[in-house]
Amino acid sequence: MSIAGKLSCDGWLLFATRCSRMFAYGLLSVVLVLYLVEVGLREWEVGLLLSLTLVGDTVISLWLTTRADRFGRRRTLIVGAALMVLAGIVFVLTDSFLLLLVAATIGVISPSGNEIGPFLPVEQAALSHIVSNDRRTDVFAWYNLVGSFSTALGALAGGLIASQGQHLGLVGAAAFRPVLLTYAGIGLTMVVGFSWLSSAVEATKDDSRSAPKVVLGLHESRRTIFKLSLLFGLDALGGGFVIQSLIAYWFYITYRLDPAMLGTIFLCANLLAGVSALAAGWIARRIGLLNTMIFTHLPSNILLLLVPLMPDVYWAVGMLLARFSISQMDVPTRQAYTMAVVRPDERSAAAGVTGVARSVGASISPALATVLVSTAGLVSLPFYLAGGLKIVYDLLLYRAFASRKRNSDTE
Repeated sequence: MSIAGKLSCDGWLLFATRCSRMFAYGLLSVVLVLYLVEVGLREWEVGLLLSLTLVGDTVISLWLTTRADRFGRRRTLIVGAALMVLAGIVFVLTDSFLLLLVAATIGVISPSGNEIGPFLPVEQAALSHIVSNDRRTDVFAWYNLVGSFSTALGALAGGLIASQGQHLGLVGAAAFRPVLLTYAGIGLTMVVGFSWLSSAVEATKDDSRSAPKVVLGLHESRRTIFKLSLLFGLDALGGGFVIQSLIAYWFYITYRLDPAMLGTIFLCANLLAGVSALAAGWIARRIGLLNTMIFTHLPSNILLLLVPLMPDVYWAVGMLLARFSISQMDVPTRQAYTMAVVRPDERSAAAGVTGVARSVGASISPALATVLVSTAGLVSLPFYLAGGLKIVYDLLLYRAFASRKRNSDTE
């Protein structure tokens, strides 16, 4: 399932910026909580900052993605990259909780190692615009694969950079600042990369059709997308309890693993998640997109529940890696399913609205999870909350859409 010959220059450029961005997110996610603790923030302040990071992402993403087709997709992506640079620089220059809070809310910082900001919805719409329908699922599978590999390499690099800083005599927060500088530098290269996109990625306006009633860029598919958004938000709410930064922190305080070891663990985890993206495409062609989303996601959540129950660090890491090996199979299928159930002129809005719903869900739980992880006797509760909520999501999704018959389900 190669994409060689399926992508234009714009497509390859979008893949390159995706790799750069996900490397930066992985780079930062392993050390972010450790850095914030070292600059003097208390646990509740770290949790509030992480939550407001995602709240700010939600507001900015909704505003930008619902206007991207009018403002310009290329311009929207450049603005997002500039916000990455802004956040990285402010985090390097100050230890003021208020300034960090403002930078985290307005800027683009990923505490989870996952996609945030306006990038994913706009890039999905752009890719759907420049590739044919029958190639969409395969392109999304590779798009997620390269992203996962890049996050994995970033996580490894983040841990190694921090450890190297400590070996060179940097102590406390200073050991982590080179990671933040690298993050800001990658954002700057993305500004340049997005500026090279051609007009082929921009939305085309169909003047022959009468203007339908539009809400948040949606018309005929509003009900379907709003229902999916509520379900995706529930899934993200559960996922917010176990974002990568907090899992890394849990392993740090539970088993005293150093940053380099944490980086290695998440390198392996994200590599496994990336490979599973290709397997998801193969499975989806046989049992359908929706069945692939549910029947791979459900067992991964059972494995998540088992991580804190393991008797030692080796079993805990093994269970986490087993979970990562299937947990992301629903991502390319979820994206392809969302694109398939809406009209072509609703795709940008559909990706944006469902993405914002996930950001809303994910913004609620980190504040509570941080307090739980730092509280004796409750340190493992985030794993149980995450696994339980995600299992409920799987069951509700199956109930709501299993009877829906669409030819596009197997695209």
